[in-house]
Amino acid sequence: MASESSPPPAGAPPPGLGDKLAVFWDEGMLAHDAGRGVFDSGRDPGFLDVLDQHPENADRVRNMVSILRRGPIAHFLSWHSGRPAHASELLSFHSSEYIEELVQTNATGAKKKLCEGTFLNPGSWGAALLAAGTTLSSAKHILDGQGNLAYALVRPPGHHAQPDHADGYCFLNNAGLAVQLALDSGRAKVAVVDIDVHYGNGTAEGFYRTDTVLTMSLHMMHGSWGPSHPQSGSVDEIGEGKGLGYNLNIPLPNGSGDAGYEYAMNELVVPSIDKFQPQLLFLVVGQDSSAFDPNGRQCLTMEGYRKIGQIMRRLADRHCNGQILVVQEGGYHITYSAYCLHATLEGVLDLEAPLLDDPIAYYPEDDKYTMKVVDMIKSYWKESVPFLKEI
Repeated sequence: MASESSPPPAGAPPPGLGDKLAVFWDEGMLAHDAGRGVFDSGRDPGFLDVLDQHPENADRVRNMVSILRRGPIAHFLSWHSGRPAHASELLSFHSSEYIEELVQTNATGAKKKLCEGTFLNPGSWGAALLAAGTTLSSAKHILDGQGNLAYALVRPPGHHAQPDHADGYCFLNNAGLAVQLALDSGRAKVAVVDIDVHYGNGTAEGFYRTDTVLTMSLHMMHGSWGPSHPQSGSVDEIGEGKGLGYNLNIPLPNGSGDAGYEYAMNELVVPSIDKFQPQLLFLVVGQDSSAFDPNGRQCLTMEGYRKIGQIMRRLADRHCNGQILVVQEGGYHITYSAYCLHATLEGVLDLEAPLLDDPIAYYPEDDKYTMKVVDMIKSYWKESVPFLKEI
């Protein structure tokens, strides 16, 4: 329920309408093929018989679709088709020069490396437009009062794509476009919680100088990885100008695991959202924070993802009439990513008990060290972020 100082947003459905989670999906997003090489480089050294399929491949998403359609969560979901975004919609977040660059690159019909690990191939641009448009449709579902809960099952991912360039497998910032749509539709304040293993730097950059969007990112300590990703994701990148204090980074030690993430959510995310009092919540998910993911080292299991989903649902119930939009990002273990997605949505649906058992062994986690880091971040925020002086 919205607080007294934050009235229910216009068009919000009554409690209970959003009990089913609306999944937005389009098969056309499978057309993006980032190719093969040594891991995500696209390089063939000439002395290997078998090259890696790029981590961001269609199979990972096929399993996400199938576990939701045929797994035990199926009857809690409704399915909705996606659509390609229009060029004019892309300009709400991205520069016209960047969009024109992508259009022209696609028109050549050739494979193009835009930055390290990020390849635009024939079929990629159409898939990217579908990912952006499908995310916008999922946001509109909530904004138009059709339901409280929605999930944009999209690829290629988007949270690294910055207003003027591609980065980290991402071409268009799906979540950023949907956040801007929410603002343009009358939501005064929107909060984004990104749990992908990498810093959601593109989304952060798009709203880095505004106080109407609170961007929060829990990620491993990876730093900058080159010209396409100059941001480090460090705790002192807290926004600029009017946005000072409204970009909150939570870089966590490798191996933080379920207990470490739950502690960070309760000690940092929950009090910040309670202070900010948003009118719509975004949960930006990447299962690359899980145990065994080739891109991450954070050791989350299904239980950790389920708990994060539950925490976010309770925040949405408290501030946003139960409205929450989940947007898919990374997650590169072909099978376990699907299981962790299933668990996340169980949490968002606030189901009483798990519907699936965890199929893999647990990695060890160093939650005590993570808790010390979280306490240090909290102390820094109390000193440096004006609206969090009292958390």
